[in-house]
Amino acid sequence: MRIALVTGAARGIGAATVRRLAEDGYAVLAVDWCAGPDATPYEMPTRDDLEAVVAPFEQAHAYAADVRDRAALEAAVAEAVKRWGRLDAVVAAAAVVSGGQALWETPDDQLDLLWDIDAKGVWNTAAATIPIMLTGPDPSGCRFIAVASASGSHGLFHLAAYTAVKHAVVGIAKGLAADLVGTGVTSVAVSPGATDTPMLRETAALYGDATVDDLVAHQMIRRTIEPEEIARCIAFCCSPAGAVLNGSVVHADGGFTG
Repeated sequence: MRIALVTGAARGIGAATVRRLAEDGYAVLAVDWCAGPDATPYEMPTRDDLEAVVAPFEQAHAYAADVRDRAALEAAVAEAVKRWGRLDAVVAAAAVVSGGQALWETPDDQLDLLWDIDAKGVWNTAAATIPIMLTGPDPSGCRFIAVASASGSHGLFHLAAYTAVKHAVVGIAKGLAADLVGTGVTSVAVSPGATDTPMLRETAALYGDATVDDLVAHQMIRRTIEPEEIARCIAFCCSPAGAVLNGSVVHADGGFTG
């Protein structure tokens, strides 16, 4: 049995990834900050939401931790190792979206929030998990997957801060792959397009009169991507066969054109 840790696990792509990996026979530690409806910049999931994701799976466990807190992530990793003795795959999916203004109008606190969760959160997740995989029983089978975005390769109108931090996520995944040369552990970024999640609806709301259909029009498949589709892509990246993607960006964006 392979062991995985997934952040941002209470809903959206993170939750779909937990379900996909559990259905594939992984034991999964599902991690989310469970900040609830009063969190900024928009309503976040609760502990009940996280528990509902893992409930159908005997070998899935909910764990509340904020990716901004490296010590909390290290405690989560310790919990996974205590339960299952190893760690084989890590999916850093925790993120928020914010924006709606030009770069020069974007408040510092908005940029700080995006940086701390979306970019530094991936950094912290890697820092907490990679040493465990390197010293585990099978480093050559270990995978680190950072969930980036189509905005990690494009500039998006009135989303300069989000665009910047998702470019940083791609850079973290690539830099990590370079640091892991020769170890067997691999790193890859997966960049989804407009996926049917609360984050997509929040993104549309940032533009005022825009709709989800307006966002979907930027990708050639001309429909929203289902979270389960991204989860299947991530599951391949987590697998032993996913080693061939090391250091790359998987553009799971339905042909996003910007």
